[in-house]
Amino acid sequence: MKSTVRVIPRLDIKGPNLVKGIEFEGNRVLGSAEYFAKKYYDEGADELIYQDIVASLYRRNGLLDIIRKTSKDIFIPLTVAGGIRSVDDIREVLRAGADKVAINTEFISNPSLIKDSSKIFGSQCIVCSIEVYAFKGVYQCWTDYGREVTNFNAIDWAKRAVDLGAGELLVTAIHKEGTGQGYDYELIEKISNSVSVPVIACGGAGNEKDPSKVVNQSNADAVSMSSILHYHYMKHIDTHTMKYNESQLRMGIPIDSGNIDFLRDGHGGSRELMVEPCSISSIKRNMEEQGINVRKMTNSEE
Repeated sequence: MKSTVRVIPRLDIKGPNLVKGIEFEGNRVLGSAEYFAKKYYDEGADELIYQDIVASLYRRNGLLDIIRKTSKDIFIPLTVAGGIRSVDDIREVLRAGADKVAINTEFISNPSLIKDSSKIFGSQCIVCSIEVYAFKGVYQCWTDYGREVTNFNAIDWAKRAVDLGAGELLVTAIHKEGTGQGYDYELIEKISNSVSVPVIACGGAGNEKDPSKVVNQSNADAVSMSSILHYHYMKHIDTHTMKYNESQLRMGIPIDSGNIDFLRDGHGGSRELMVEPCSISSIKRNMEEQGINVRKMTNSEE
């Protein structure tokens, strides 16, 4: 039986804010990143992933202050991604309180950084982030938070990254990200079956059942998700007036109808949410029902 499967919320950050978009585009501000991180920790998240979505574009990492604050109150592994370009950058992020770094753009530009950093910090700290877009049956790697295409094949690159020393792979299907259509099960299966290190599946979770499916069907070692969790905490919004209640205002959610409305599917005039918001506890319960080992929760939030 597979060892304990981790449930990992992913928080895409721009400045001090948690943001969310579809296929890495049209990102909208959802609220305070620190608030959501604390909620996920309290509910039973196994780890957290922080991604600075503009770090590679501006060649800097803006998460250090958030990492320092988060690590004081949250005692689960924290993976940080975005704008990390050197051994010194890795050292700075780890000193700020991160447990692992996830690197995409710089690893593709400079693969030797994988070998160098894994020797210095240990492979357990080094995650190769692989952002993938499926095009005409080919899984291509993209960089700069889905802004630049490369000629790297995702499955080949995954194997090479592991050979160079990466201790874990974070695989995000850009074409599934934020759509609620489910993970790219074929992609995750191909990579999981090609490498000897843990694979985190990311991109596409639309309900509490999708994480179980990618574990059982595609052999993922961990599952990451964002929309279904973020909007669980925003589900009490009045969908007619698009007004927030007091508890949501305390979360730092701005009064902007676009934050919710852009997630609605207008096909057929239904205007239904593209995702089914759910909690970490409901995801873990579904996993247990499907025979998947998960870390027991000491508390839960519905």
